[in-house]
Amino acid sequence: IQYNIYVREADTNRQLYDALLQRYKEIGVAGSVGASNIAVVDRADVPRAPSAPNLPVNLVIALLVGVGIAAVTVLALEQIDEGIKGPGDVWNLLQIPLLGNVPLVDGDPRDELQDPKSHLTEAYFSIRSALAFSTTHGLPRSLCVISSQPSEGKSTTAFALAVVTGRTGKSVLLVDGDLRSPSVHQMIGSPNKAGFSNLLTGENDPEQVILTTEYRGLSVLPTGPLPPSPSELLSSERLHQVIEMLLQRYDHVIFDAPPVIGLTDGPLLARAAEGSLFVMEPGRSPVRGIRAALQRLRMVGGHVFGAIVTKIDINHQQYGYSYGYGYGYGYGY
Repeated sequence: IQYNIYVREADTNRQLYDALLQRYKEIGVAGSVGASNIAVVDRADVPRAPSAPNLPVNLVIALLVGVGIAAVTVLALEQIDEGIKGPGDVWNLLQIPLLGNVPLVDGDPRDELQDPKSHLTEAYFSIRSALAFSTTHGLPRSLCVISSQPSEGKSTTAFALAVVTGRTGKSVLLVDGDLRSPSVHQMIGSPNKAGFSNLLTGENDPEQVILTTEYRGLSVLPTGPLPPSPSELLSSERLHQVIEMLLQRYDHVIFDAPPVIGLTDGPLLARAAEGSLFVMEPGRSPVRGIRAALQRLRMVGGHVFGAIVTKIDINHQQYGYSYGYGYGYGYGY
């Protein structure tokens, strides 16, 4: 019995010893794992400014990217731009003769035309000389000055050609054929009470509606009362009769025609006249628009003698976009 008691005590002590030894080993392993060689070098401080984004660097990058995109855009627009940039593009893009160039003036073109030695007068006299070689009988007796869009210098060109032609000793009649937005009477400072529309509606005495001017050999026929339907008035046979009646009294008849795009008045006048002078401004109308206008003139049987480029800034070697003396249009197109 005593032996069994000792055996049980020995087994109990052995179990306690094994448990204690196991616990001791576990504590030793945990102590070795918990040991580390990490040391604090610098303590973490609260930042005073954000590390990103860097505003100066981003601004420089944005500037470089913007300049690059702008350069690519400009090059692309230059490649797809179809506008007339200068006189050299007339024949290359339109295949029509270039009859002359007109410089850009700062003031009133009428003041420039008073001086026979001014650049504007010399330019239009050169155009008049070029027109003299366009037919077998010299300067066309009936001429229609026309353009694709408003405000390209068409009215000023018609007036200037009439002035320089009158100085050569010829009798010239300037007819305001724009029955929607007349402007020729404003150039000579006269009222627009009677004129072209009266002749088209049956008046047979041109002397009653023609105005004299201070310019040598130049007379003006304003539009007169604006008709409700200019296209119908110009499409009648009366237009040809009126032109023949005027040519019996004057050496040359120059028409200031309305623009071609969007209207039928211009092509109708161009068909009735001996030929047309096409006026264009650099950078204003695309080539496809000018080609469409020329095609419309040819479809109705109109003859185009050639083209002139207006409003050329010869001082800066670039092309301006206004005379400083313009006439408004209100077609609603």
